[in-house]
Amino acid sequence: MTATIARTNAAGRRPAPSLPARLSLAPKSPVPGLLDGAWWPRSRDLSDELRALTGALDGPWGRVTRVTVNPAHWPVVPHKVPVTGHTVHVGWFADEQDPHKLILLSYTRGRLDLLVIPPETDPAMAVRLMSAAATPGGLLTASRMMAGEESTRGAAEARGREKTRGREETRGREEDWDTDGGAGPVTRQPASPLGSVRPAPHVPRR
Repeated sequence: MTATIARTNAAGRRPAPSLPARLSLAPKSPVPGLLDGAWWPRSRDLSDELRALTGALDGPWGRVTRVTVNPAHWPVVPHKVPVTGHTVHVGWFADEQDPHKLILLSYTRGRLDLLVIPPETDPAMAVRLMSAAATPGGLLTASRMMAGEESTRGAAEARGREKTRGREETRGREEDWDTDGGAGPVTRQPASPLGSVRPAPHVPRR
């Protein structure tokens, strides 16, 4: 009989199983782009998220040996992350690297530049970004791609507010119609004073 002992974290709890990385990569193309794809992490815990990411890339792409990030969107940036079979070294650049980009390096395959989509991003917006970042030959930086999508979403929300306001105004006019018995208040002409009424002319009969 054998016993299986599960590893626990510092709080004495079993670590939650990591979910598959949400990742899109551009197909091979003779025209290089500024981005090689996009990554949509599930949290801002860089250690946990890198384990899932390297697990998705080590086989089909190549063993990831080093990662660089901009610390703007990561509360903690570890120096090393132990993953299955090896260790990933992590570096950061506050000014030199786009805050929305992650760079992965492999001894055997070279480099990948990925757009990092914030974990809290709306799923529809994330899908659009993952598709755009995986388009071969793209000329948008990670930050410009995020800004463009934010602008598009803001315009769509503004149109939605205008439509809502228009429906509310229409509903208000319909309620006025129902209340007043017509399209709006009826203005009645004041009655003419009796002294101003002229009698009809008398026409003698023949």
